[in-house]
Amino acid sequence: MIPPALARLSRVWFPTKKRPASGVENGHAKLIRAGFLRPSHAGIFHMLPLGRRVQTKLEELVARHMEHMLAASRVSLSAVSSQSLWGKSGRLENTASELFKFSDRKNVGYLLAPTHEEEITALVAQTAKTAKDLPLRLFQITPKYRDEFRPRHGLLRGREFVMKDLYTFDSSKESALETYDNVRLVYSQIFEEMKLPVLAAKASSGNMGGNLSHEYHLPTPLGEDHVISCDSCNYVANEEVAESVLSDQVVSDTTFRVWRGITKDRTKLVNVWYPKQTQPLDGGALREYTDLDINIAEVKSIIPDLDAGVEDALPLWSTAAAAGGTAVELVNIVDCRLPLSFSESLVGTKPTIPSWPKNLTPRNQVPVSVSVQNTNQWNKDRPLNLIRIQTGDKCPSCASGHLKAQKAMELGHTFYLGTRYSEALGATILVPNDERKTVPMQMGCYGIGISRIIGAVAELLMDEKGLNWPVAIAPYSCVIVMGVGVDEQDAVEVYRQINQIGRVQAKYLDVVLDDRQKTLPWKLMDADLAGFPIIITLGREWLAAKRLEVQCRRLGVKQAVEITELPQIIAKLHGDL
Repeated sequence: MIPPALARLSRVWFPTKKRPASGVENGHAKLIRAGFLRPSHAGIFHMLPLGRRVQTKLEELVARHMEHMLAASRVSLSAVSSQSLWGKSGRLENTASELFKFSDRKNVGYLLAPTHEEEITALVAQTAKTAKDLPLRLFQITPKYRDEFRPRHGLLRGREFVMKDLYTFDSSKESALETYDNVRLVYSQIFEEMKLPVLAAKASSGNMGGNLSHEYHLPTPLGEDHVISCDSCNYVANEEVAESVLSDQVVSDTTFRVWRGITKDRTKLVNVWYPKQTQPLDGGALREYTDLDINIAEVKSIIPDLDAGVEDALPLWSTAAAAGGTAVELVNIVDCRLPLSFSESLVGTKPTIPSWPKNLTPRNQVPVSVSVQNTNQWNKDRPLNLIRIQTGDKCPSCASGHLKAQKAMELGHTFYLGTRYSEALGATILVPNDERKTVPMQMGCYGIGISRIIGAVAELLMDEKGLNWPVAIAPYSCVIVMGVGVDEQDAVEVYRQINQIGRVQAKYLDVVLDDRQKTLPWKLMDADLAGFPIIITLGREWLAAKRLEVQCRRLGVKQAVEITELPQIIAKLHGDL
């Protein structure tokens, strides 16, 4: 048997850069400086060898769980999908602004797929015809494309990204929900294997369809989402669907503020009225609210086409009204803490509270339709809470718990789709014992953002010196660095000693020898920048007493050891990382 070739960094291309003069870097900047990737176009990146190693290991980890734990078969669907197929599902228009669309020479419309629900459903519809053909689990790990209006944060929100998507097909709702629970369990195992503190949060299904979904969030100040969790029970939810027990009241009926928004067509002005201050019922400190505390998700449940990115809505609405020819509307949305008399003061022939400043009253006497909304659109029994959930609010799921609100980054999402796509695209099976009838298949789709995890881990675990990788996805889990005067054969022997540990004691063991013709300090700085979890140094201690220095920056380990102690120490560090 031919032994595996010695892994040497001199054979790997990863062009590093000097530290910027400002000294301030985020994780994405470190990925670029450490030679993991390079930007190509806005929101599009080239993956270099070290970045590719991380991506490959992550893909293999996820694929192993899909195949071994869920018995899923791997496919690879084309990145090109047809616009007509997306038209059948109803998503062509709903997601039009995010799609890369094009036509061929025959003027047939295509698009670069941001996801593959339509294509996989059409494929399965051609082959699976009876309940005996189900259940079916198909997954892929492929590039996806989304025309982001403003790509940002590197791999976290790009126009091209790698994603694992699993699609499941079952013959009944009961078996589909059982599949959903099984996939959720496997997702937890995937993130646990990488030792990432991911929260599984109840979420909205959005344009995907279905009525059951969960997001998998990594808490970080850089996150774009807010996740709400209880300190006493297992309640976890995305802010969009989270609830809390109202435990405060207004200090005075006259202390209120208004936040103004506008719809995308600029014809509907939205006034969100909320209390300036509230007093907790338990007698705690007064709470002061500003426009930053508005629960935009709750507002959007009433005004779905709200353009939340507009900072000054009044002039835009006034201009639309002045143009004439289009009816303009004003919707007052009132927080449940404000009394009913407040809502009544906003309407009528002589409202006591003006809905807009007099200097911006629409010209030409354009009639304005004014309405007031002060009840929850989806649940009439639930108060209309327009204030974001705050840390310390009471949990709606248990009697003793309090909620924690924190920013988080979405890494994965699970959806129970039901018959959302199978009905639209004809994915049906014959009814057992009555083959004259057919029923649509029950579907689920489950995504994990491969590119996102790389970017998120870089942001979460980096420090001043560089990146930090979990051993499960590190480009190399252990690097051996030689100083001046050290015989390379000694380093090779250390390399072989470590490799004898085996995958039982160190599952993700992946050793590399840094044999580049650079100084020892330069190599150590480079190893820190690249984020190799374990660094083994053959330096002065080796020359003087044949002792190695073992470093693990993330765990704060730095110690001199005998070569005979090395296997045990490496195995322990691997287990902790």
